[in-house]
Amino acid sequence: MSPTLSERTVALVKMTVPALEAHGLDIVREMYARMFRNPEIRDLFNQSHHGDNGSQPKALAQAILAYAANIENLGALAPAVERIAQKHVGLQILPEHYPHVAEALLAAIRSVLGDAATPEILDAWGEAYWFLANILIAREARIYDEQKRTDGGWNGWRDFRVSEVVRESSVISSFVLHPLDDKSVLRHKPGQYLTFWLEIPGHPPVKRNFSISSAADGRTYRISVKREPLGLASNWLHDSAVPGTVLKVAAPAGEFHLKASDGPVVLLSGGVGLTPMVAMLEALVAKGGGQPVFYIHGTHNRDTHAMRDHVRTLAAATPAVRVVDFHQTPLPDELAGRDFDEAGLITDEWLVSNTPAGEADYYICGPKPFLRAAISTLSLAGVPAERIHYEFFGPADEVLAA
Repeated sequence: MSPTLSERTVALVKMTVPALEAHGLDIVREMYARMFRNPEIRDLFNQSHHGDNGSQPKALAQAILAYAANIENLGALAPAVERIAQKHVGLQILPEHYPHVAEALLAAIRSVLGDAATPEILDAWGEAYWFLANILIAREARIYDEQKRTDGGWNGWRDFRVSEVVRESSVISSFVLHPLDDKSVLRHKPGQYLTFWLEIPGHPPVKRNFSISSAADGRTYRISVKREPLGLASNWLHDSAVPGTVLKVAAPAGEFHLKASDGPVVLLSGGVGLTPMVAMLEALVAKGGGQPVFYIHGTHNRDTHAMRDHVRTLAAATPAVRVVDFHQTPLPDELAGRDFDEAGLITDEWLVSNTPAGEADYYICGPKPFLRAAISTLSLAGVPAERIHYEFFGPADEVLAA
């Protein structure tokens, strides 16, 4: 692989930016249609993100446009590349899958752009694709190797049995997972997720990511899953996964995780976004040392509030932990101070006034509007970008091969 893209390729790819702005989504949809003719490739994808209103084609179209626009400054894409690599490892994307994507992408460009897709343009995009693909393949190889070499680690799919199911709220249940071989498991970084290969009757294989909601213990994992009204995987887990159910699981992955620090930490979540935050809180409490921790969570009401007692118990054992619960629409019989701390939404003013914005690391997880508002508020308050860490549940914005 060439260490750099040729100047001619850079120039030609930049020339396609207007075409990608106008036709990028059509190109991506055509690309997926071609790839999905191959069941092996189709089954690598979360099909719920690829329907008529699916968000993954839009996300990929934006990612391809970003790649073209930053072709002279690829360092700006480094965080996105790491997110892609981590997602690919969870999905078990391998080097042999990349040629399928290249073939479909170039064919889609040719089909959608017609005569504008000259041989020179297609050659340039072929070089640009493989340049990025080889970066991803190399990074993914390192992650796979680290997973395999680490105590309790593995590659591929490993069988776990559900050992316990706990109803956490009206919409969220936790599933404790124990390896079927009774051997140790890789000690994940708090905030990371597991990827599942689910065999759901009447459907092709389903792959889903679920955050680990417990700190590492080397023996088990816990995931806490929200039942989504139209969620194939979440409804199957809630309805069919009982103690004894066996699930295929890939090793922990994800670039969103708790960083080593002795300074203040703010764990900010909305809805089911609390799952990685609980894992981080457990790890921080186990660490001890009096590190200031602010656990701030927003949900609709008492019925939807998951793991509240567990969080309060953790905080009671550690004076340095402050917990604040927001209930957007409290039930008529709820009482402030007993069932929740604050009514309504987490406001910008409250967040800035009640957390150490000048020195804390912020970890944020929740729906996209929640994330956008929190990140904007903290940025305007002067929190450096490197101290704002976030994750949302849904298709990755920049998944280029899957």
